[in-house]
Amino acid sequence: QCRLNDFVFPGQREDSSISNMTMTKALKALVPAGATVHGFRSSFRDWAGEETSFPREVAEQALAHTIGDQVELAYRRGDAPEKRRALLEAWSSFVSPADGRVVRIHG
Repeated sequence: QCRLNDFVFPGQREDSSISNMTMTKALKALVPAGATVHGFRSSFRDWAGEETSFPREVAEQALAHTIGDQVELAYRRGDAPEKRRALLEAWSSFVSPADGRVVRIHG
Protein backbone atom coordinates (compact mmCIF):
# COMPACT_ATOMS: atom_id res chain seq x y z
CA GLN A 1 0.00 0.00 0.00
CA CYS A 2 1.45 3.32 -1.08
CA ARG A 3 0.12 6.21 0.94
CA LEU A 4 1.05 9.72 -0.10
CA ASN A 5 -1.11 11.60 2.40
CA ASP A 6 -4.55 11.56 4.02
CA PHE A 7 -6.44 12.48 0.84
CA VAL A 8 -8.27 9.96 -1.33
CA PHE A 9 -7.47 12.16 -4.32
CA PRO A 10 -4.16 13.85 -3.50
CA GLY A 11 -3.25 17.09 -5.22
CA GLN A 12 0.11 18.19 -6.53
CA ARG A 13 1.10 19.71 -3.20
CA GLU A 14 1.82 17.29 -0.35
CA ASP A 15 -0.83 18.82 1.93
CA SER A 16 -3.72 19.21 -0.52
CA SER A 17 -6.38 17.35 -2.43
CA ILE A 18 -7.17 17.79 -6.11
CA SER A 19 -9.34 20.79 -6.92
CA ASN A 20 -13.07 20.56 -7.48
CA MET A 21 -12.51 21.54 -11.12
CA THR A 22 -10.03 18.69 -11.60
CA MET A 23 -12.56 16.25 -10.14
CA THR A 24 -15.32 17.64 -12.37
CA LYS A 25 -13.13 17.32 -15.48
CA ALA A 26 -12.20 13.72 -14.62
CA LEU A 27 -15.82 12.86 -13.91
CA LYS A 28 -16.98 14.24 -17.27
CA ALA A 29 -14.32 12.18 -19.05
CA LEU A 30 -15.10 8.90 -17.26
CA VAL A 31 -18.85 8.62 -16.62
CA PRO A 32 -22.13 9.29 -18.40
CA ALA A 33 -23.39 12.81 -18.91
CA GLY A 34 -25.15 14.24 -15.91
CA ALA A 35 -23.15 12.38 -13.24
CA THR A 36 -21.96 14.59 -10.40
CA VAL A 37 -19.69 14.26 -7.39
CA HIS A 38 -22.72 14.99 -5.25
CA GLY A 39 -24.51 12.11 -6.97
CA PHE A 40 -21.74 9.71 -5.99
CA ARG A 41 -21.91 10.93 -2.40
CA SER A 42 -25.69 10.60 -2.43
CA SER A 43 -25.45 7.05 -3.83
CA PHE A 44 -23.04 6.11 -1.05
CA ARG A 45 -25.31 7.57 1.62
CA ASP A 46 -28.40 5.82 0.26
CA TRP A 47 -26.53 2.50 0.11
CA ALA A 48 -25.12 2.89 3.64
CA GLY A 49 -28.54 3.71 5.08
CA GLU A 50 -30.59 1.15 3.17
CA GLU A 51 -28.23 -1.79 2.67
CA THR A 52 -26.00 -1.86 5.75
CA SER A 53 -26.34 -1.85 9.51
CA PHE A 54 -23.64 0.77 10.07
CA PRO A 55 -24.81 3.56 12.38
CA ARG A 56 -26.02 6.76 10.73
CA GLU A 57 -23.29 8.73 12.47
CA VAL A 58 -20.55 6.61 10.88
CA ALA A 59 -21.97 7.17 7.39
CA GLU A 60 -22.28 10.90 8.03
CA GLN A 61 -18.70 11.07 9.31
CA ALA A 62 -17.50 9.20 6.22
CA LEU A 63 -19.01 12.03 4.18
CA ALA A 64 -17.36 14.63 6.46
CA HIS A 65 -20.76 15.91 7.61
CA THR A 66 -21.23 17.57 10.99
CA ILE A 67 -23.25 15.37 13.33
CA GLY A 68 -25.46 16.64 16.12
CA ASP A 69 -26.24 19.93 17.75
CA GLN A 70 -23.78 22.16 19.61
CA VAL A 71 -24.13 20.20 22.85
CA GLU A 72 -23.44 16.85 21.21
CA LEU A 73 -20.52 18.33 19.27
CA ALA A 74 -19.03 19.67 22.51
CA TYR A 75 -18.83 16.12 23.88
CA ARG A 76 -18.03 14.17 20.72
CA ARG A 77 -14.25 13.87 20.57
CA GLY A 78 -13.62 10.84 18.35
CA ASP A 79 -14.18 10.33 14.67
CA ALA A 80 -14.50 6.50 14.65
CA PRO A 81 -11.75 5.83 12.09
CA GLU A 82 -11.96 2.03 12.32
CA LYS A 83 -15.75 2.04 11.92
CA ARG A 84 -15.46 4.38 8.94
CA ARG A 85 -12.73 2.17 7.47
CA ALA A 86 -15.02 -0.89 7.76
CA LEU A 87 -17.88 1.01 6.12
CA LEU A 88 -15.71 2.17 3.23
CA GLU A 89 -14.29 -1.34 2.75
CA ALA A 90 -17.88 -2.62 2.52
CA TRP A 91 -18.64 0.11 -0.05
CA SER A 92 -15.55 -0.90 -2.02
CA SER A 93 -16.73 -4.51 -2.08
CA PHE A 94 -20.18 -3.38 -3.21
CA VAL A 95 -19.00 -1.26 -6.14
CA SER A 96 -16.19 -3.62 -7.17
CA PRO A 97 -17.12 -7.18 -6.10
CA ALA A 98 -14.66 -10.09 -6.05
CA ASP A 99 -16.32 -11.72 -9.08
CA GLY A 100 -15.06 -8.85 -11.22
CA ARG A 101 -18.47 -7.30 -11.85
CA VAL A 102 -18.50 -3.57 -11.50
CA VAL A 103 -21.65 -1.70 -10.55
CA ARG A 104 -22.68 0.19 -13.67
CA ILE A 105 -23.60 3.83 -13.42
CA HIS A 106 -26.64 4.52 -15.56
CA GLY A 107 -26.75 7.91 -17.22
